Amino acid sequence: MRILIATQGHYGQRIADNIRKYGPTSWRVHTFTFEQNLPAIVDDADEFLPKELPKADLLISLGEHPGVAQMIPDMVKKSGTKAVIAPADNRTWLPPGLAQQIKRKLESMGVDMVYPVPFCTLSEKDSQNPVIVEFAKYFGRPDVDIELDNDRIKRVIVIRGSPCGCSRYVAEGLVGIWERDAVEKAGLLHHQYPCLSTMVMDQEFEDTLMHRAGLMTKLAAESAIKSAKVARR
Repeated sequence: MRILIATQGHYGQRIADNIRKYGPTSWRVHTFTFEQNLPAIVDDADEFLPKELPKADLLISLGEHPGVAQMIPDMVKKSGTKAVIAPADNRTWLPPGLAQQIKRKLESMGVDMVYPVPFCTLSEKDSQNPVIVEFAKYFGRPDVDIELDNDRIKRVIVIRGSPCGCSRYVAEGLVGIWERDAVEKAGLLHHQYPCLSTMVMDQEFEDTLMHRAGLMTKLAAESAIKSAKVARR
């Protein structure tokens, strides 16, 4: 699979690096970095995009300014992709209204788009597009397998990791922890990584996106511990 990742700063670069490192070796990951100072409204995307972009099966837009999101249809045309993941770990980067406008525009072009909020909530059920489903097998909502030794965590295997790499950091930090403390510890490790999702209260979820991301990590640990206990009986 060919992936084109549009970045604009440390947030996107960290995700791109993690996907390169832990994605299947058959994936080809290219990045394009936007400048930081973009206008509020991008009238001509050609001022900020190269004449050509690498051909891709999947575009992941990780801009830290709504101007990047506005150029998603232009990036799609230049890369030839038919699938887009445009997450929002900060709503100011991609507000819901703009996301819906872009999604409708892409649908008219025959292109599928998902809008996970935040990125680590993405799952295979979010799309029927085979490219997005393939990506979500490896990155998105954390899914781990835990092995217990008596009442301590012996080993944690990351089945699907958060795109930023937090899941692997948490997995390493849980080894040796009492299983009764593991869920709370997972939440603490998530914040220590650190998570770059916003701490601004989100109207849709009535919580911050950072807390929502932390919840995904804690639920993964909780589910894995329950399965480990069942397997031990």
